[in-house]
Amino acid sequence: MRFTSLVVELIRARPRLVVWLVVLVQAALWLLLPMLLYRSPPGDLATALAFGREYQVGTWLGPPLAFWLTDIAFRAAGNHMFGVYLLAQVCAVVTFSIYYQLARAIVGGQQAVLAVLLSMTVVAFSSPGVEFGPLVLARPLWALLLLHSWQLIGQNRRNAWFAWSIEAGLLLLITPAALGLLLLLAGFAVATARGRRVLMSLDPLYALLVIAVLVLPYLIWLLRADALAMPPWPAISDLGARALHWGWLLVGLVLAISAIVLLAILNSGWFARNAGEAPIIYRPPVDPLAREFVYFFALAPALLGSLIAGIFHLDHVAGGAGVALLMSGLAVIVASGDLIHLRRQRLLRTVWAGAVVAPAVATIAATLFLPWTANEVPTSLPAKAIAQFFGDNFERRTNHRLRAVAGDPQLASFIAMNRGRPHLLLDTTPERTPWLSIAKFNETGGVVVWRASDTSGTPPPDIAQRFPGLVPEVPRVFEWMVNGRQPLLRIGWAIVRPKQ
Repeated sequence: MRFTSLVVELIRARPRLVVWLVVLVQAALWLLLPMLLYRSPPGDLATALAFGREYQVGTWLGPPLAFWLTDIAFRAAGNHMFGVYLLAQVCAVVTFSIYYQLARAIVGGQQAVLAVLLSMTVVAFSSPGVEFGPLVLARPLWALLLLHSWQLIGQNRRNAWFAWSIEAGLLLLITPAALGLLLLLAGFAVATARGRRVLMSLDPLYALLVIAVLVLPYLIWLLRADALAMPPWPAISDLGARALHWGWLLVGLVLAISAIVLLAILNSGWFARNAGEAPIIYRPPVDPLAREFVYFFALAPALLGSLIAGIFHLDHVAGGAGVALLMSGLAVIVASGDLIHLRRQRLLRTVWAGAVVAPAVATIAATLFLPWTANEVPTSLPAKAIAQFFGDNFERRTNHRLRAVAGDPQLASFIAMNRGRPHLLLDTTPERTPWLSIAKFNETGGVVVWRASDTSGTPPPDIAQRFPGLVPEVPRVFEWMVNGRQPLLRIGWAIVRPKQ
């Protein structure tokens, strides 16, 4: 007797419901975990908040839109990180919702669910998705661009041009990798007969006009800042090291989709018994152009992004792993054929659930157990307590609101999250924070912080040189979320009093 599980029946009867259920559950998981475990923002999120607070048209971090939205979400939540974490998960939900629409247009609703389920196991969509920024915000925009590009090229829907142009302009305001992604879209259109036919009209010219209007302020900033230039090419002697770096980036991408590979192997018919009894997920025949579209955008962003990152020695794939691997699940589904047999259903469900939950378990284990190995967990720093202590002490001693903070970039960015939102000064590279100079800092006053190694709190020589006459205070000691075997966090500090 053939047995079909409830999950398979739901995929067949209510595919959209299944997508929303799994996507919302994953978003809730990664909204809840940071609220419970993170006492400080992950990665460079605190720095992004400090830069977003200034509402600059452009900075050394890149286009401004992601940083503006970070500050807006933070303020809307009452200067709480909940707003930023929520915004990151909204991006994840929107990305998979649009991805499902694209997959449904190519392989039908039932197999589109499988594409979404596979893509959810990609590591980039788990814990890295908590750190809102350009790499996270680019994902829904890239999904929208792919959807509307297919509607233009594959379905000849001219009304998609306006939305496509707005999305392209916004993507250019999010990540420097946007230009390369748009060139990939243009290259695919030029390389196909139907794509060239779409381009042979006035609609692309109107789209370029809309894009130019959107990016004009940022383009003017690039010209004025003399930042419209390619990064320096590596020397010949460095090519070997850069090629090795590219190789490691490719290995990282392969590891990120390892769960997809494992699920595909487990579902194969090589070692299956009673294969004829396995339930089948059916789709209509796939358009040959759609097959080319999916394979191209499953491979090209990953290869090109990793190559650019390898050449210019970037620490991540250009555009981010979430953009590079977005189409990986759909590519596996397209390659699987019109009839997909779901063999070993219980094992597939277990492996899929494990792949989705494993990053959360790893995050919990790192937070609770890594301090016992005397290693520091960056998200365990008490950012709120640090910001409140130095903000309150400056106000009590000077009768002025804290307006600026400098010193250790990580600690200073935490203090910049205080309720008064003081300006951040990167005193080692003041050109990166043009809204504040060291001379202006000495005039308006502020707090200088550093990590103290002893109870005297003597500032490091480089800080003492940039801020002559500093009178260090007694270092302030803070506890970690889990102290473990690591020493307490000791912060040296000094007040620069306003000259007024």
